[in-house]
Amino acid sequence: MTDIHEFDDIRPFIPEELPEAYNRLLNDGRFNGVIQSIYKDIPKEQVYTMIRSCKTSQEFQKRIIYPILQDILKKASHGLTADFSNISGNGYTFVSNHRDIVLDSALLDVVLFDHGLDSVEIAIGDNLLVYPWIKDLVRINRSFIVQRALTMRQMLLASAKMSRYMHYVIAEKGSNLWIAQREGRAKDSNDRTQDSVLKMIAMGKSGSVIDSLKEMNIVPLAISYEFDPCDYLKAEEFQNKRDIEGFKKSKQDDLDNMKTGIFGFKGHIHYHAAPCINDWLDTIDPETPKTEIFKMVAEHIDHEIHSHYRIYPGNRAAMALLHGTNDATEEEIAQFEAYIQKKLQYITSQNADREYLRERMLTMYANPAINHRQAIQ
Repeated sequence: MTDIHEFDDIRPFIPEELPEAYNRLLNDGRFNGVIQSIYKDIPKEQVYTMIRSCKTSQEFQKRIIYPILQDILKKASHGLTADFSNISGNGYTFVSNHRDIVLDSALLDVVLFDHGLDSVEIAIGDNLLVYPWIKDLVRINRSFIVQRALTMRQMLLASAKMSRYMHYVIAEKGSNLWIAQREGRAKDSNDRTQDSVLKMIAMGKSGSVIDSLKEMNIVPLAISYEFDPCDYLKAEEFQNKRDIEGFKKSKQDDLDNMKTGIFGFKGHIHYHAAPCINDWLDTIDPETPKTEIFKMVAEHIDHEIHSHYRIYPGNRAAMALLHGTNDATEEEIAQFEAYIQKKLQYITSQNADREYLRERMLTMYANPAINHRQAIQ
């Protein structure tokens, strides 16, 4: 059996650690500000009591986080739908496209709870843990930490440890995992699985690459938002990277993206779980070179995600505006053009290149439709 304490610096909190973590949270001024903004009509002491009564992380998620997410869906979306008919039970590693910093995994938990399943343990980059209370909150919320700013040797050791932890979660705990198919969001929505993610996943078990990947019960997960609240922020980041040598987002930029993604309007949202890839992995010749295996697996995951996208009128309209296709009606094109122009007004920089920003936003919405068409053909 694996010693859980090997992973103390990256793993979620275990039940006996929760009371101390709650104390730190509830004594943090920034966290209290968040709580008061969410629970406007409930006395602070009552919220504190409710939080402290949660004995496990999943209980915290169901009693505290789930109602907040339901309220967000009610106020900032046209609803969440899902198709999880391809899976049953727990013990899966969901590998998904990455649109929203917080909601991609959080809404997956909503879907899983609604299907009577366990929530996921979530891979989250330490670059997002900009305040101590955020680090405590995500570890209470079943997140494990992906360490980013490391030397090459440190990165190798950290990746090996994280992979061992992920294998422990699936093989010994029988829990679910979520990890994005790539590091960071695909700002242009051209979702492609990075070989490095698969290599990291395979590191945690000795033996063949195929056997290691099979142990993880990988399920490609397609996430489709009708509208991306951060679309204009992503477009602005594209221009900053184009115009400013060495541009990097600040901690405040990450916080702005998280807040906008959570509370901004998303329209319809759909989650679709493709079949677990284990049967497909059995079709690979065991003598195939490792590098080729990772390439094949990445392409298979991409195909499953692309073919299971939910395509919305805005995706078709963006494709028509960019490439002159006849997939959208004139009304759909006019409505989406008006949406793009409205979002461009949120960018107030004096150096804003409006034509470039418009092209970047159209590309974000067109790429899922383009990839979907190629996958189903």
